[in-house]
This record gives sequence, C-alpha cells and structure tokens, in this order.
Amino acid sequence: MQSFLSKVAAVLDEGNIWLLPILERDEEQSMEIFGIFHKNEYICILIEWNSYSTMKVHKEGTGLLLSLFTIIFIVNLVLYHSVGESGIFYVVAFVTSIFFLLALNFFRSPARCFPYDSEGLVIAPADGTIVAIEEVEENEILHRPCLQVSIFMSVFNVHANWFPVNGTVKYVLHQNGRFMAAYLPKSSTENERSAVVITTRDGVDVLARQIAGAVARRIVTYAKPGDKCHVDDQMGFIKFGSRVDVYLPVGTEVLVNMDQKVTGNQTPIARLEKV
Repeated sequence: MQSFLSKVAAVLDEGNIWLLPILERDEEQSMEIFGIFHKNEYICILIEWNSYSTMKVHKEGTGLLLSLFTIIFIVNLVLYHSVGESGIFYVVAFVTSIFFLLALNFFRSPARCFPYDSEGLVIAPADGTIVAIEEVEENEILHRPCLQVSIFMSVFNVHANWFPVNGTVKYVLHQNGRFMAAYLPKSSTENERSAVVITTRDGVDVLARQIAGAVARRIVTYAKPGDKCHVDDQMGFIKFGSRVDVYLPVGTEVLVNMDQKVTGNQTPIARLEKV
C-alpha cells in the first residue's frame, strides 16, 4: 500500500505533497498511520490497509495474454498501413481492444487474505453465485452422504480457486469428461473435473471439486497429496465459465443462501463441527 500511496503522492507533487514513511501500524485495528506534508503543513492520516488489495495477472494467463496482445497489435498495424485512419481501422481497433481488456479482466488475480481466524470455517473457494445447497450421495471418492455447496463462476468472475479449509491434502484426482454448462446439476459428475480432498486439523475430510464448464477446456490444480494447505493458498485455476463444488459432512452449519454472491477466500460458507 505504501507503493500505491507513493504513486498518488507523486501525482500530487505539484501541490507540494510528499508521502513520508509509515509512522505506526495498528494490527488490531488494521490501520496504518502515514505522515503527509501538504503546503509546509504536517498531517497524520489513517489508512485502512485491509481495504486495499494488489491486483495482478494470473500466471495461467500470462502466455495467452502476451500472444493475444501480439496478434491484436500486428492486425491493427497491418490494417492501419492498409486503410489508414479510416472508420474501419477505428472500429477494428476498438473491438480488438475491448476483447483484450475482457481477457485481461478474466485472468486478474487479486492478492487476498482472509481477515479473521479461519479455523473451523469453510471459506468460499471461488468467486461466484451459490447454485446448490443440498444433501447428496458422493459416490466417486468419499462414498458417503454429504452436504454439497456449489459455486458457479461466470466469465466475469475471478477464476482463481482457493482451498476452502486449512489442513493437509489427502487425495487429488483429475477426471476427463464432457463440457456441459457448469450450472447444470449433471456437470458435477459428467464434466471434466478435478477433486481435492483435504483433512482438517480436527480430522474432517472436505472434498473440493473443480468442474469445467461449456467453454472451459482446462482445469489447473496445484494441490498435491501431503501438502499442507491454508485458505489463503490458491488451489488452482479454471479457464473460463466453470464451477466449484464443496462436499461437507451432513449436518454442517451452512452460512450462505441460494443465489447469494460470494467472494473466494473472503466469504465463510459453512462452519464445521469438531469430530
């Protein structure tokens, strides 16, 4: 955040404003105290640093975005030399720029940190909308009745996935399948998917399943058996529209409602009972 404020101060330098080093950090109140000189007058300001998050391009999109930018640049350059500053050139430049910005928006990767004690909580593993809260028979891996909570991600959501609980990765499985629309119930068992089972410190097994959608053609899973994991760690990434299902023990207290918007790594969706 100091870098962010330094840029702001640099912009305002003509008004004789300079950012001074951090004077004090109050961890309990999530505040930082900065010093500002403004027109020869010293001022202290408080900044709630938890309200700022760093946004960058996800590593899964770097190569694609570079290739896309190169192609768009060449197409527009050739078109410019062919037709000059005509209406066709401006229309194509506008459309291709919008397309690139949409792709850039899709591969954004915000730096997030759950702000409270996450022990015993199940945190949303993805941005999106709650599309299912129901008891189901999970017959592929856990082989028992479970409470399923599903999050559908549109192409406008952040598509990075986080671990829903703290613990140890017990099992990872990738399965090929179809590419039906991710919001359909059958997508959980028929689409391409990757499953990660996490054992919490209290001995509870939680299954998180990444599911490819109608557009998605690649699921990336970083988890490996034996890895220690935390809700602030990224579990993987799904390219384009997709879904993440979380399977919990029956009787788990659910903290969200159907059609509720949730934010990955930020919204608690359930509270686990201790074994």
